[in-house]
Amino acid sequence: MTQDMTQIFFDSPQDAPPRGNWNWGRLAVYALLILWSVICLFPIYWTLTTSFKMAPDVMKGNMIPWGDFTPKWLGWRSLGLSPDTWGAESTVRAEFLKRFANSAITSVTSSVLAVVLGSLAAYGLTRFSYKFGYMKNSDISFFFLSQLILPPVVLALPMLVLYKELALLDTRIGLILLYTLSVLPIVIWIMRDQFASIPTDLEEAALVDGLSIWGAFITIILPIALPGMVAAFILSLVLTWNEYFFAALLTSTHANTLPVMVASQTGSQGISWWSMAALAWAAILPLIVIGVVLEKYIIKGMVAGAVK
Repeated sequence: MTQDMTQIFFDSPQDAPPRGNWNWGRLAVYALLILWSVICLFPIYWTLTTSFKMAPDVMKGNMIPWGDFTPKWLGWRSLGLSPDTWGAESTVRAEFLKRFANSAITSVTSSVLAVVLGSLAAYGLTRFSYKFGYMKNSDISFFFLSQLILPPVVLALPMLVLYKELALLDTRIGLILLYTLSVLPIVIWIMRDQFASIPTDLEEAALVDGLSIWGAFITIILPIALPGMVAAFILSLVLTWNEYFFAALLTSTHANTLPVMVASQTGSQGISWWSMAALAWAAILPLIVIGVVLEKYIIKGMVAGAVK
């Protein structure tokens, strides 16, 4: 069997690489991948273990549960999320759930709006020719991307004055509108490349069959572009979920999000590392679950696009 497979990929067994060298090369690749995985996952591991540490364990840098330290529910108990406090009333837990709902509503809604609007804009830029003065399609695309160059702190005072005049301070709608505008350029550029890779022959065939432009876009193009839309949605969701600057600036009581609550764990008596770690892990977990769930849809969309 091994000899037959060798004949498929190589003209003769002599052309095949030495088996020992191939194994060592494969082991080296796996070792690098494992090392990179450990580097990427270590902050998540550190955050999770810190939420179960006591103050001396945090200061000593103990890392291994039941080895360097005995796990305790101190961090989760401070948030009212430990097993012994879950059944009792907790103002901190109620505040956490409110902040969680604010983050979920604002980030998901703004990401969906950005993907819808960005997909329409990107499709227009790849299929039609526009000209506004000296600006053509490439200039318009760069104009959208250039909005990311401006530092957020420059917009702090104008946005604060504008939102005060429009009565949007400390509202979810205000954050949704701002977050949608902030991630829209990224979505446009992702979907622009996605639509540009789809042949126009598919739309021309659909038009010959009697479909309209909108019909061809919805029934033919969107299913093929689904992987790019899911990737754009995940990226937008991560960026808006973790946004802190404008959430702290434009909200105070009713629309505060989780990043603002995480930062509030610092006080005059120091940083409550165990509470901050527990709160940070509770904020990270939904993104991990969403990423794992939507990964299946990305693969499904790729397979569907390849078949079509």
